[in-house]
Amino acid sequence: MRHWLFWFILFGLFLVACDTAVPTSAPTAVSHTTLSPPTPTLAPVLPTPTPLPTLPPTFTATLSPPPDAPSASTPSSTHVLTPTPSPTPTPTHPLMIEVMRQQSYPGSELVFEQTLDDGVNYDRYVVSYLSEGNKIYALLTIPWGQPPPTGWPVIIFNHGYIPPDQYRTTERYVEYLDGFARAGYIVFRSDYRGHGNSEGQAGGSYSNPGYTIDVLNGLTAVTTLPAADPNRIGMWGHSMGGHITLRAMAVSPQIKAGVIWAGVVGPYPDLFVRGNIPANSNAAGPPPTSATPGGRGRWRFEMVETYGSPEENPAFWASISANSYLTDMAGPLQLHHGTADSSVPVTASELLQTQMEAAGLYSELYVYEGDNHNLAINFYTAMSRSVAFFDTYVKGR
Repeated sequence: MRHWLFWFILFGLFLVACDTAVPTSAPTAVSHTTLSPPTPTLAPVLPTPTPLPTLPPTFTATLSPPPDAPSASTPSSTHVLTPTPSPTPTPTHPLMIEVMRQQSYPGSELVFEQTLDDGVNYDRYVVSYLSEGNKIYALLTIPWGQPPPTGWPVIIFNHGYIPPDQYRTTERYVEYLDGFARAGYIVFRSDYRGHGNSEGQAGGSYSNPGYTIDVLNGLTAVTTLPAADPNRIGMWGHSMGGHITLRAMAVSPQIKAGVIWAGVVGPYPDLFVRGNIPANSNAAGPPPTSATPGGRGRWRFEMVETYGSPEENPAFWASISANSYLTDMAGPLQLHHGTADSSVPVTASELLQTQMEAAGLYSELYVYEGDNHNLAINFYTAMSRSVAFFDTYVKGR
């Protein structure tokens, strides 16, 4: 019995020693206590990535890697971002005022082609000069007598629409030129390209800048005369010539004052509806529902096809309109218009006057009740007002 008890105690001591010794090469023994199954280890829950902001269409970014980015030879799973492509920019157009300002208008020295009969107190000539490689003819008057110390003041004279094949340098506007010439001004009237003997293609002043370019080159040319004062330049325009005058003043700071009779001086969208505006009405008239590809207005259709309508792309139509650049003009305006004008409604001049006032610019508007496109009834009144305006803002400088 004692022998059995001895071996029993020795076996129990052996079991206790095995339970407390943990060899480094064997897994830890599990006790006999019943344990709940361990909670499985889960991968950490990552927050949902914040979506990258969409770049605006006009934004162009150069994406540089951060300083600790792997080199190009190190494989990576970095997602490549593709910037939103920029929209195709609106193409420029030669009529844009900013485009015209970037051009040069060197003109050339005047060539005296023909001496005409004298005026009341001034000489008359047919001269020529260069404009974009075209030989352009012009009518020139020079006052008699000794020029002022700085030279005679100059009026650039822009005639209205005359069919180019019917135009003659010495015809029409005779009394108009005489009124300014006898008042002591050099007067210079360009025969726009394609008119009379002038080279080049006649195209119209609303659809391309050719006529305005001819006038600006003529301005440079006439100031090559020793008798001309380049710092005293005024500009006069009638009808289409009024449109040219306003554009030229928006481009060239050399023009110190402008006088416009019955001018096509509304913003470009108004040219779309000009035929719908009654001459004696203050209503703007309904806009056309669509442009048509035929007729004299085909340039409108082509522009709408390229740039969109004034409602779709107002920025473009403003960019080609001198009315958007009134605050850049170097001097004031004087406007004249008859209420019975059947060619250009009086509302065109009234709107320009309103725009000038809104911009805080000085301008004068004379409205002649019942008078026509040429102000035939009030011609001498309008002429005396025009001369007085130039005397104040051009000659008096």
